[in-house]
Amino acid sequence: MIRKFRTNLRCRGCVNTISPLLNAAPGIRSWAADLENPDKVLTVEGDDVSGDRVNGLLGRAGYQVLGEISAERPEPLPAAPTAATAGKTSYFPLVLLVGYILFVVILVELGAGDVLWPRAMTNFMAGFFLVFSFFKLLDLPAFADAYQTYDLIAARSRPYALAYPFIELALGVAYVARFHPVVTNAVTLVVMLIGTAGVVNTLIARRKVRCACLGAVFNLPMSYVTLAEDGLMALMAAAMLLMSVG
Repeated sequence: MIRKFRTNLRCRGCVNTISPLLNAAPGIRSWAADLENPDKVLTVEGDDVSGDRVNGLLGRAGYQVLGEISAERPEPLPAAPTAATAGKTSYFPLVLLVGYILFVVILVELGAGDVLWPRAMTNFMAGFFLVFSFFKLLDLPAFADAYQTYDLIAARSRPYALAYPFIELALGVAYVARFHPVVTNAVTLVVMLIGTAGVVNTLIARRKVRCACLGAVFNLPMSYVTLAEDGLMALMAAAMLLMSVG
């Protein structure tokens, strides 16, 4: 059976997010999303492709079926997106970027002739926020789509999801400029704790969503790696905040 549905999918990032859910669903043989169509038509072929079931699957990623479209004539569907078409899933880009930032921080400390932990952590935070905001801004709408699937505030506020990369950019600039360390670290701590809470909530619910830490450029699955990243940044911000007020 082939059925077509109107959805609120918006971009390729949305398709990448729902891809593991539909690919793993029993009874669904193939599917395709037509983002060029104003109705963002999702065509599904399988034994159990009722509107309620498909809506339930999309709902796990934060999307919805808005209605069913009557198919005039059944047409064969292309195979569901594979890792090659939906973007290869790998943590390598994330590890490589963090490694690069650490490498630069170490070089700065060696060049200064001594290692000062407050300075090293400040430089790391600056590099982290500047680099990660850059990747998010490469495709801002797609980042927002992915971020809204798990962040506690972004899920309720599209403007916040769109503003988040600029918040990271501002924090990166603040760390570089050594702007009011207490304020900068306090804001960072709040932002990272909110982000960590969203990741924890997603992991507890066992939802398969895309991690938006590198925007829509790379296909990173939400996992404990994301939790470790957000948690580490929150701990560093807390430590630097204590040092700033001490």
